[in-house]
Amino acid sequence: MTMPIALTIAGSDSGGGAGIQADLKSFQRFGVFGTSVVTAITAQNTRGVTAWQAVSPVLVAQQADAVATDLRPAAVKSGMLGDAVTVGAVADALERHALAPYVLDPVMVATSGDLLLERDAVQAIVARLVPRATLVTPNLDEAAILVGEPVRDVAAMERAGRHLVESLGAAAALVKGGHLTGDTTTDVLVDAAGVLHVTHARIATTSLHGTGCTLSAAITANLALGLALRDAVHIALDYVHRAIASAPGLGSGHGPLEHRA
Repeated sequence: MTMPIALTIAGSDSGGGAGIQADLKSFQRFGVFGTSVVTAITAQNTRGVTAWQAVSPVLVAQQADAVATDLRPAAVKSGMLGDAVTVGAVADALERHALAPYVLDPVMVATSGDLLLERDAVQAIVARLVPRATLVTPNLDEAAILVGEPVRDVAAMERAGRHLVESLGAAAALVKGGHLTGDTTTDVLVDAAGVLHVTHARIATTSLHGTGCTLSAAITANLALGLALRDAVHIALDYVHRAIASAPGLGSGHGPLEHRA
């Protein structure tokens, strides 16, 4: 059997816990060969992001062309895109090479609270990428920005998911509830079959760096393996829960997950 290939289009995390590094580790965990398009270089660790710089859109496009024409991915995800011009370059590459299924993780803010997206990029994401997405995976803050209203409870998560699908054109939306309060976390999936709630016990930890990247990469890996979307989501959510529970406790801030979980 030929090993499936997955592609991540995202920023590089010098701390190794999020972005390209987390994605490639997650791909490997599921037996999928990982390829990458680096959109930005960040200087960061578990305590936060001290600087970042976008890769030129021309080089972003060239990376995508190089991968797609030789190591064609069976599934693709995007994470940190940085600015509107890069969003356009990525959208053009997805269209040019007809890359699908596509998981859109609309990375806007790091776990540390540092901004990772220029404000002009939000509308570009809504216009160019959300309609192409097989699945969009915002957290509560990102969902609020995308739909233009607060998202603070499960009912609002359902409304946001429906808006992303019915009004903005995504095929499905997974609104992540990690920022909810309480002893459990609830993630809400909205797709053609309806609304699905997935609940896990909350783990008391500060090792949460790269959870969103890891989740979207795990979903992408399982889509590359040929699984149905709901199955891929269930497997990925369980994986991230294990990865948080077994986190190695590195660094003095928000530590990384255990991607071998």
